[in-house]
Amino acid sequence: MFFCRARALPSPVPPLFDEYAPYKRPSIEEHISGLALLVIGAIIQDVYSDYTDFLHGKFFAGPILLIIVGIIVFVVAFFGCCGAVKENHCMIITYSVFLLIIFGLELAGGITGYVLKQDVQSMLEDSLNTTSQRYGPANKDITNAWDIMQNDLGCCGIQGAEDWKVVFPNGSLPHSCCPNLALNYDCTLSLTHSTKGCLPSLQATIEHYALVLGGVGIGIGVVQLIGVIFACCLAKSIRKEYETV
Repeated sequence: MFFCRARALPSPVPPLFDEYAPYKRPSIEEHISGLALLVIGAIIQDVYSDYTDFLHGKFFAGPILLIIVGIIVFVVAFFGCCGAVKENHCMIITYSVFLLIIFGLELAGGITGYVLKQDVQSMLEDSLNTTSQRYGPANKDITNAWDIMQNDLGCCGIQGAEDWKVVFPNGSLPHSCCPNLALNYDCTLSLTHSTKGCLPSLQATIEHYALVLGGVGIGIGVVQLIGVIFACCLAKSIRKEYETV
């Protein structure tokens, strides 16, 4: 960690009326936006990780990108802070370039979220149909994934409990379809069970976070763009001051 030190040149302007103060403030917003990207990316990644067996790998690219960009923004904000406090033209220009690159990455992450939202239904239909037929002791990972999903979302089967007849012809259901049933009892279609299907429930969950991903990426990207404008104004003011000295 390093500390920003003020430029050791006398200034005719009292600190209370620092002409650069309006341009230095955005570095605070950069720190906040970086932290927001990091936290939101981690939350979405955590949600998606519960459904790894049902999601394509491309769905994890968005939240991972948010986390990486969040870390970069947080680090670059310190660089911008030092450039502003030291009133260093070169550092401010470099900071502006970094923000433009970050803006591009956030825009890409935002667009990715909206694009992936269009693929959710078809992707989940394929993965749920394929994995449901492999439910059982022979495939513990898939079985566990289905049980977690049915418990968390309060659902049963793909479109409903009847879908499990393909796997359990005798009318049995996974125990996770009967959340209120004691473990020593078997869950069946004749007992009280979850009635809604997992496809619409999981689809709604993934689409929601895809929209959050897109909105956060584009929204905070706009904040970075504003930061670029402020940084350029600061760099111009500093350069003008040096030229008049």
